[in-house]
Amino acid sequence: MRQTDPAERLLKSLGITEPEEIELEDIAFDQGAEVRFCNLSGCEADILGFRNKAIISIDRNRGWTRKRFSIAHELGHWHYHRGKKLQCRVDDYQPKHRKLAERTANSYAASLLMPHYMVMPRARDHSRLTFSVIESFSEEFRTSLSAAAIRLVEADIWPCMLIHHSRSGRKWFTQAPMFHSRWFPQDELDAESSAFDVVFGKSQGDTHRRLIGADAWFDRQEAHRYEIFEQSKQVGEGEALILLTIKDDRMMEEEPEQRGHRW
Repeated sequence: MRQTDPAERLLKSLGITEPEEIELEDIAFDQGAEVRFCNLSGCEADILGFRNKAIISIDRNRGWTRKRFSIAHELGHWHYHRGKKLQCRVDDYQPKHRKLAERTANSYAASLLMPHYMVMPRARDHSRLTFSVIESFSEEFRTSLSAAAIRLVEADIWPCMLIHHSRSGRKWFTQAPMFHSRWFPQDELDAESSAFDVVFGKSQGDTHRRLIGADAWFDRQEAHRYEIFEQSKQVGEGEALILLTIKDDRMMEEEPEQRGHRW
């Protein structure tokens, strides 16, 4: 049974059962932290605490979903790193890319904004994950598209991988645990991918999923045997989120062997 994490325990202790009840300034106040919106230079948020009181400063010039994530992120620092003053460049939760303290605060923020006990029942109502589904969660939980997409992919309900690409190459990726770790995406975009037109052309992305050869994404000998579902979404000038979904369950099996040697 999955152990409830600190952010979810806090929400439950406050009797919060619906996404619209996740009011971060009120939650911060309950935890002894006052949120102030101001002009910051050099960072997007910081927290300064003394004993059981803290002031969380948030750059007022950011978008609202970014401000919400920043508050949740700083509350993560307040829970785990009291006694330290930290200045953060707060990005939406990006796994595998941050120092331990930032990764820990990001994880806390993800749980505070999209707790599993609210996300999982809603997610299981959907037979597949698409950007339409992700957008509905983003709106309901008041998060960015990227944050909602990462949370849903890592929920391990669908065999999906999420990749963020820019014109300079792959920025980050994450995948459902069921999406076997041997499938590691290539750094550069294949011209056959719809994401190529989003990043380097004028396309804003795919309305629906489409099939593409797995070898467009994965540099493995057996990749040519498979097709995967691909859907791309523009998230900025020259940037795209790509959602890959396994079509053939054999891609989730252990690494194949041939004559006693790995391919």
